[in-house]
Amino acid sequence: MKTEPFDPRWTAVAASWLNNEQNWKWIQAGSRAPRLDPVTFRIMTQRPSHSFHLFFDDERSEPIGLVALSDLDVVSRSASVWCVLGEKECAGRGYSSRAVNDCLAYGFNELGLESISAWTLPLNIASLHILRQNGFRYIGRQRRCHPLDGKLYDRLLYDLLAEEFHPNPKKVPIRFMRTRDRSGAES
Repeated sequence: MKTEPFDPRWTAVAASWLNNEQNWKWIQAGSRAPRLDPVTFRIMTQRPSHSFHLFFDDERSEPIGLVALSDLDVVSRSASVWCVLGEKECAGRGYSSRAVNDCLAYGFNELGLESISAWTLPLNIASLHILRQNGFRYIGRQRRCHPLDGKLYDRLLYDLLAEEFHPNPKKVPIRFMRTRDRSGAES
């Protein structure tokens, strides 16, 4: 697996992944949030507040997913990380976790960030595992703020400091498991 800086020739592909309902519902604030057309996404890739990277498996020449640092702030030296696996047949192989790890390494080592945050929903087991596998710490929750399938869900908040980050070179597939957060809620 490899991660590379965003190549503009993949703009339409990445925008289609972001607009796919199976991805959109997890990363946007409900159905009323504006969709990202390729032109809008292309503009986002050119802004200094975002750093996008594509990731590839070893057998393909086309990308299988997108990982990003968003809300980059040079004053507070912070950002948030998120990831979309565009090719669902690649799920469960650890690609997203390794791509997030590569993005964290870039943020901490190349950009000099001190803190990277992330959020997910309690029922997104894959994302919870990716965050935990990469050393993120649970720091709280925003209650009933994310609309999904006609219901409001909590967002679980995580962060990772530069001194807590450890590059994870392992090529181990993700193993899904149910765990409990600090409040005792199953996730």
